[in-house]
Amino acid sequence: MTKPLVPLLFVLLLTLLDGCQQKAQLPLPTVEHVDLERYGGLWHEIARYENRFEEGCVGATARYRLQDGHVRVVNSCYDDAGRLKDQAKGKAHVVEGSGNAKLRVTFFWPFYGDYWIIMLADDYRYAVIGDPERKYLWILARGTVLSDEDRGIILSKLPALGYDPFKLYWTGFKAMCNH
Repeated sequence: MTKPLVPLLFVLLLTLLDGCQQKAQLPLPTVEHVDLERYGGLWHEIARYENRFEEGCVGATARYRLQDGHVRVVNSCYDDAGRLKDQAKGKAHVVEGSGNAKLRVTFFWPFYGDYWIIMLADDYRYAVIGDPERKYLWILARGTVLSDEDRGIILSKLPALGYDPFKLYWTGFKAMCNH
């Protein structure tokens, strides 16, 4: 082997090994405790990471209700005229030992997704939901508008949780105000 090839092969080997290593991500923290009775009711989607199951939704709502040991979920998607475009009904089960902050949600058994409450206002006026892979993110509020102060608090905390605030899709309020 000639001398000029040795450094090149060494660099290629290092690049290959670096590419094979997973970027270690810290575990996603959740809020300490969620009162599911208080959490129940109607939430308006303020922003989200885009995802395939909300494609075409300009606005969305989520309604939660405790029922027979689980949380009943009804997600509604609205178009830009405020018309109901789609609706999904599911069940959420609390992950034991999570203080009710980690839920496993299914809309189509046997498939489940992680729904982790990572931020929650003391008075339950807003909530931020994520998943441990940082693939999904939702900002929800009780009303159709989030105050500038609340928005600032949420956006300032997202990077430390491993989320990119610039990837957020801010949903339209027009659809939310029409129903």
